[in-house]
Amino acid sequence: MSLQSTRRIRRTALASSLTAALTLPFLSLAAPSASAHDDGGSHGYGSSVRDVPKPALRELMQLKGRLARYRSPAAAVADGYLPSTECAASPGGGMGYHYVNPSLMGPIDPERPPILVYVPSAGGLTLGAVEWFAPDGDQDVTTSDDRPDLLGVPFDGPMPGHEPGMPVHYDLHAWLFKHNPDGLLAAFNPTVHC
Repeated sequence: MSLQSTRRIRRTALASSLTAALTLPFLSLAAPSASAHDDGGSHGYGSSVRDVPKPALRELMQLKGRLARYRSPAAAVADGYLPSTECAASPGGGMGYHYVNPSLMGPIDPERPPILVYVPSAGGLTLGAVEWFAPDGDQDVTTSDDRPDLLGVPFDGPMPGHEPGMPVHYDLHAWLFKHNPDGLLAAFNPTVHC
């Protein structure tokens, strides 16, 4: 076996593991607790309704236009996103199917979200949200010194991994393609059902 084949197999295995670690656990999430709502998003999933600063909102709306090419899951797969087979939901709403591009895990880039979230619809899966993800540096849910932000909006977390092997992390959802009554940046959408 060539070195190039070995590397390709390792990348595929890593991508599959990362995809599973980022997608499957959402099925077992309970609805966010009242305390997660009270602390302004400093632990776990943040408040269900968040104000978005106007400059960030303008940038996000421009980003929506640039990411519209991913409305079809096939476009995401063609661009390196790996689909999940599980629809993430909680009693208070859902997220949908997470498509993860492992090559985009790293420095946070608004233009290149590492996760696209597709929601079930009458015509099949359609793009509902994008998600940015960052592992917590010290893997301690009680500290948040390294909380990232995007366009001045702090990420939710730190939160424990949702399944074995998934790190303590921060994440930020943006429901750019499906209205979310709980807010543009809420984690779950009460109108999404798996």
